[in-house]
Amino acid sequence: MIHVIHPGLQTTIQDGGRIGFYEVGMPPSGAMDKYSYAVSNLLVGNNENASTLEITYLGPTLEFKVDTVIALTGGDIPPKINGELVPMWETLEIKAGDQLSFDFVKSGARVYLAIAGGIDVPQIMGSRSTYTLCGIGGLEGRSLQAGDKLEIGTDNERTPIVGARIEDKYIPTFTKKHEIRVVLGLCSYRLTEESKERFFAIDWLVTPEANRVGYRFSGERLNFVDREQPFGAGSNPSNVVDLGYPIGSIQVPDGVEPIALLNDAVTGGGYATIATIISSDLNKMGQIKTNESVRFVSVSIDEALAARKVVKNQLEEIKQQLNR
Repeated sequence: MIHVIHPGLQTTIQDGGRIGFYEVGMPPSGAMDKYSYAVSNLLVGNNENASTLEITYLGPTLEFKVDTVIALTGGDIPPKINGELVPMWETLEIKAGDQLSFDFVKSGARVYLAIAGGIDVPQIMGSRSTYTLCGIGGLEGRSLQAGDKLEIGTDNERTPIVGARIEDKYIPTFTKKHEIRVVLGLCSYRLTEESKERFFAIDWLVTPEANRVGYRFSGERLNFVDREQPFGAGSNPSNVVDLGYPIGSIQVPDGVEPIALLNDAVTGGGYATIATIISSDLNKMGQIKTNESVRFVSVSIDEALAARKVVKNQLEEIKQQLNR
């Protein structure tokens, strides 16, 4: 069992996501940075969908009541065991009575804490992920609170080796300026050609409205092609007849402050979505903080698929390394 002494800013239980319910309006939730999430589970010998803690900006203080092993991956929020700094991206030994805490965030935004066996909470729609807007999954559908007790699960597949560490080439670095690749669409035809060019030409600043639902960006107004709005589309030129929102889709309400919709966002609505972040760069989005800048880069579907294959191959290479 693990006791929560201090919960941190927003610490939630997340796994690979609640897949297969988009059509009924249920977003997947799950880890924002799936690459870091996957590596943390590999380091402790868990199966690929074991539940972890997703730690945002300010880490919790946790007391372990049993001997176990853990791994911490993702952004640089330096972890400490009993007040002593310990490395990330490595399998660490925990003894009963040890306390895990964190220093202030240095880079990135989210850390993933994997525990051998995962965290034992009920599955809802095939997932243990927390979706706070509906209050389901995780621990009572909410972020952790002081006094909570977490049970360790049995989602381990192999015995981890304490001190195992992945190679440096597989560890991402996080800066304050980011390039995020997108595929243009679904409703990019609604933007003027000049605004399409400006969307990719400027650096967008992440506003304080940046969380698991979505990130809002400030920059400049984008303009829409004049037209008579179709029935059911609403009066604003940024409105369209309702459509589905893929994870990572970018809408521009009234042409100002684009919003990238992420893991906990609504699944559909009536705003024009002008581009969609490619799946491999959703991992990067999960590590961006308020007041950092983003430059969007247009890529083709083939380039997006190739980027996804690179991430998949990296995870396979890490798995082979740890299984030697």
